[in-house]
Amino acid sequence: MKKSKTILITLLNNFFVPLSSVRMSNKARREGTLIRAFGITALAILILVGITGAAPFAYVTSPGIATETIFVIDTATNNLKAVVPVEGWPRDIAVNPVGTKVYVVTPGISTATVSVIDTATNKVSATVDVGGYPMQVAVNPAGTKVYVTDRDGTNISLIDTSTNTLMAQINVGMITRNVVISPDEKKIYATNPFNNTISVIDAITNKVITTISVENSPYEVAFAPDGNKVYVTNLDSNTVSVIDTATDNVTATVSVGNSPSDIAVSPDGKKAYVTNSGNYNDPGNTVSVIDTVTNTVTATVHVGITPLGVAITPDGKKVYVTNAESDNVSVIDTATNKVIATVNSGKYTINYPTGVAIGPIIYTNMTGQSTRTASNATEDIGVEETEFSSSEEKKAVEFNNSNNNNSESDNGNSPGENDSSKNISTPGFLLFESLICLYGGWKFSKK
Repeated sequence: MKKSKTILITLLNNFFVPLSSVRMSNKARREGTLIRAFGITALAILILVGITGAAPFAYVTSPGIATETIFVIDTATNNLKAVVPVEGWPRDIAVNPVGTKVYVVTPGISTATVSVIDTATNKVSATVDVGGYPMQVAVNPAGTKVYVTDRDGTNISLIDTSTNTLMAQINVGMITRNVVISPDEKKIYATNPFNNTISVIDAITNKVITTISVENSPYEVAFAPDGNKVYVTNLDSNTVSVIDTATDNVTATVSVGNSPSDIAVSPDGKKAYVTNSGNYNDPGNTVSVIDTVTNTVTATVHVGITPLGVAITPDGKKVYVTNAESDNVSVIDTATNKVIATVNSGKYTINYPTGVAIGPIIYTNMTGQSTRTASNATEDIGVEETEFSSSEEKKAVEFNNSNNNNSESDNGNSPGENDSSKNISTPGFLLFESLICLYGGWKFSKK
């Protein structure tokens, strides 16, 4: 947005002649002022048309083909747009609130880091050494802190995003799996799979203030958008615990599918989506849809084999599910609870995808110089800016220039699939109304 504003100011300065340098009567000055305002508003509308409405990207972790990889999917077209190599084995992933940075935990034989990806270039801009075996990652709502759990330790690492440095270690006292921060940033909830509890941490003091008992092997955790509830998947109980954050008590337990893994709550807070990963002998292939008002499962959606990660688009219309053993990503239409697309990377499959995160709406400028996100499926976005360790890896994504068969649709595009690129934004409506008023005023002054 900052770059778009700069373009707007530059265009205005170059386009309009300063009226103060022209000798005019009062009437002429009034007319000139109205004309100037009319022109500014008109140009602003054109600028807004160029910078709004693009769909967000889905970022998927994968061991990759020749290198560990983050696959970037355009949610408007469900096509692969970039491949970002990272070090270590990318496990969990999170996008900051403004969509400028992606944080990936990348443990490995010789690495214990968090990779920071710049979404404007689709390149790793920094790595932060957190030690141990980094497992899960979360960003606070302000985007100023990143929390990382350790599979083998009792600390949660706290990263300062302004400097990409480790600023503190929160001692939970037990090994944690996943972590989330409340919308008001007052409390942190961490799952403790080995003693079936949830640790509640004061986000100001970084001290554990209470412990909540849930069912067996609490795995992943998610907040309701209003912050009033926390949802926890219990891997070995095939349930989801619902916690009231005002009292920190479990208020409901919902039975779901076999070995629930990840969970995501819709932007309106009315539904929760749970991936049922199954086990080695009986891999799961479903997503349970929970009505959060009644705390009951209202739908079961069949996806690929061993669904692990799940994320919802900001408009709440699509759910993206990583199917580890199918090497693809299922896209669910939330209106119909049906899979509308199965995404892979064309002739090169996404190898064992695990985590997925979706950024907010991406804004582009009218010059197309920054992060271009046009919905044209044949446009190669981000691939040219990605560094690859070999020519073979670069070839792995050059198919974007020659085909748009990167997804298989079960029933074609859904009627509302590209609504985000068709809708006129609210600011556009307001400017349009202002334009009409200014035009009316100009006509009145001439009379």
